[in-house]
Amino acid sequence: MQRILLVEDNQRLADHVLAALKKQSLYADVCQDKAAALHTLAAQQYGVLILDRGLPDGDGLSLLKQLRQRGNMLPCLVLTAQSTIHDRVQGLDNGADDYLAKPFSMDELIARVKALLRRPTQTVSLDPRWQDLELRMQHAELCCAKDGVEYCQSLAPAEVQIMALLMQDAQHGSRVRRRQALEHAAWGVMDAVTPNALDVVIHRLRKKLSALGSVVVLTNIRGVGYQLQTETMHAS
Repeated sequence: MQRILLVEDNQRLADHVLAALKKQSLYADVCQDKAAALHTLAAQQYGVLILDRGLPDGDGLSLLKQLRQRGNMLPCLVLTAQSTIHDRVQGLDNGADDYLAKPFSMDELIARVKALLRRPTQTVSLDPRWQDLELRMQHAELCCAKDGVEYCQSLAPAEVQIMALLMQDAQHGSRVRRRQALEHAAWGVMDAVTPNALDVVIHRLRKKLSALGSVVVLTNIRGVGYQLQTETMHAS
């Protein structure tokens, strides 16, 4: 059973979250600040991180950014009292997988945690290549070669599965994939996916493609789905 790490300094809220998780046979440890969380994460593996932004020793997003820079792709649900679009985008840019604005219902929190705990068990055996991209499945990296230099970005498990599907489609004629097909590839077909989970992954993949300087863009065909195109194809 994968444990959950809750980083929350409000003891009353933490107790409510722990009780709600326990009713679903989900068990968590609690840290009240960033320093304690870093120490705990170094000592034990977890399935999901529930992270409050407002911590005594600073913004929780700085902890998340530090984890991502170290290559730690632990799925993270950010709790925040700030619910503007800017705040949400800031969370995504720092590596959040999902976010939940306070106040929230425990049922919604449980649903989102369960969605983050799911991880696909099947991957393709070959590393897909298309245009200037190579997806290294085993290492969870998306790489791009430019002028003889290779650049790579680490991917979360859901990002790996979605890129694998889209790159294989591109190799065979740029088939457009519907949202549901991408959700099934990333999280399986048995449980419900939180409404914005795919949007979070698409946003992060676009940022990583841009950071790599790739000629490939991830486009949304309105009312149909998503596909990979080159910048030239997208502009035409």
